Amino acid sequence: MPARPYHHGDLRTALLDRAEQTVRDKGVEALSLRELARDIGVSHAAPSRHFKDKQALLDALAQAGFDRLSGALERANAVEGGIRERMHATARAYVDFAVEDAALLELMYARKHEAGASPELVSSAFRLGEPLLELIRDAQQAGEIREGPVEVVALALFASIHGYAALSVSGILPPDWAVRNGLDEIVETVTRGLRP
Repeated sequence: MPARPYHHGDLRTALLDRAEQTVRDKGVEALSLRELARDIGVSHAAPSRHFKDKQALLDALAQAGFDRLSGALERANAVEGGIRERMHATARAYVDFAVEDAALLELMYARKHEAGASPELVSSAFRLGEPLLELIRDAQQAGEIREGPVEVVALALFASIHGYAALSVSGILPPDWAVRNGLDEIVETVTRGLRP
């Protein structure tokens, strides 16, 4: 039997893509660098050029998830319209991500709290809050929500959105119904409570 090739066009990306699919289909416990190498057709040693161990792979996977979610929130925060439209778009982007990539979102939050989390992962996790903080600052400046520490005010909105996403993912709320129907009411209720 011929040896498997060591090189692959963009091995790091291929490993991350396959790892994400494995997490989605089978869970984090099923991840193995050796199995990923076999799945994408490279030698079992090839992944070590990019990830020293499974923990490094998990950090990179979580970081990629935070980067992707941050990009979705930034795009949502840039929609046309006022603060209300931006809040609804931001909430929808977060819940959409959570429903579509529940296992990845769980991994993201778990990895960022690990003692050995990479600085890159911590930075990506921190950046996730920036679009929401910007939205709250803009809403405060426009007089649409009350004054106060931006992080504290933003927490009310984030906790509601994240909680709603968790209810959707857990099956308590049917995902299609949750994304379409209840989310707008949650955002309206929270923002009414944040008005001056």
